[in-house]
Amino acid sequence: MHDLKQLRDNLDQIRTTLGRRGHDVQWNDIQQLSEQRRTITTQVEQLRFELNKGSEEVARLRRAKEPAEAAMAAMKQVGDRIKEAEGTLRTVEEALSDAALRIPNLPHASVPVGVDVSENVEVRRWGTIPSFSYSPKPHWEIGENLGILDFDRAAKIAGARFSVMSGTGARLERALINYMLDRHTTHHGYREVITPLMVNRSTMTGTGQLPKFEEDLFRLKDEDYFLIPTAEVPVTNLHREEILSGDRLPLRYTAYTPCFRREAGSYGKDTRGLIRLHQFNKVELVAFTTPDRSYEELERLTGHAESILQDLNLPYRVMALCSGDMGFSAAKTYDLEVWLPSQQQYREISSCSNFESFQARRASIKYRPTGGKKDAKTDFVHTLNGSGLAVGRTVVAILENFQQPDGSVDIPPVLRPFMGGQERITKE
Repeated sequence: MHDLKQLRDNLDQIRTTLGRRGHDVQWNDIQQLSEQRRTITTQVEQLRFELNKGSEEVARLRRAKEPAEAAMAAMKQVGDRIKEAEGTLRTVEEALSDAALRIPNLPHASVPVGVDVSENVEVRRWGTIPSFSYSPKPHWEIGENLGILDFDRAAKIAGARFSVMSGTGARLERALINYMLDRHTTHHGYREVITPLMVNRSTMTGTGQLPKFEEDLFRLKDEDYFLIPTAEVPVTNLHREEILSGDRLPLRYTAYTPCFRREAGSYGKDTRGLIRLHQFNKVELVAFTTPDRSYEELERLTGHAESILQDLNLPYRVMALCSGDMGFSAAKTYDLEVWLPSQQQYREISSCSNFESFQARRASIKYRPTGGKKDAKTDFVHTLNGSGLAVGRTVVAILENFQQPDGSVDIPPVLRPFMGGQERITKE
């Protein structure tokens, strides 16, 4: 969310900057609402001044033991006008707030200018793309042949875009979750948290999913609760409406959660396999820091996500998203894309973003500078998050990159301690 005063004072500059994102913002409506708010606020202040003067006049008349009925009647009329004006003001402020909540974040100056994914910029690559003496199979075929993936039974249970993992497949998923959490907590210094999977409307608004993207969310019928699309939502809101001590920053959290997405705009995309599901597992990284350290923190967090891919020996590349491809709340984003042999292309497995103060303003998360007194001026923190990693897509990458001619799959050495020493997945 943007500061409404900043919007009013720098409207032309903000319009130009957001034009790089290609977002259609109803600037005329915002300007009109801002003017209405200013006019009505002035009216309310004038009416309250009249009410105070009338109250003084009534008091004077009573002290003088003179008739005060007419003055009291006039005060009542002024009071009624104040109530009416305040009601109108609330309506205008709600409309203005809703409009402001729908404006995306401003892209950082270092973000490449572009319209869509084709204009993202490669930052670096890591690893060696595997070569095969045969046409590499897609992960769903590998998994079904091994007896560890079952999409037909998943469809029977829940419909399209769900999966059932069993046997070594389920064990591999669990091993990845445990390994990722251990890596991020033990080596990278994150604090693990377990959060609710259902959240309220205020929580979704705090991280930017609402009000603009409600159609992408699963909402409970007859209840104003939503299933989380990512652990970013509950973890960021851990500190909603709090003032953090500057000497505690940065704060770093990691969480494993199932994630739920309607994928409303993805009809016809990735209809087979584990790439795009309504329910999937993910390990998330979330950080809170000061404005002067947030871009340093973005590089650090991105490196932590990369380290998982490196430990697994999965080839990947880092892409700086262009202004037109970034998410609504992000000021800058790096995507990590892992190599999938069956598709002969890199596919997203993690997205790491700096939101600057955008989410903190919506969720009212502030900090008091280190050494500051209790009455010292506070400021909004900067929030960051990234996938560390999407677990299902990591399974996809392992099955495809480490497939063998006989249909088996080698298990990365770093995962073997989490799988009882097992080295290979064979047909079950």
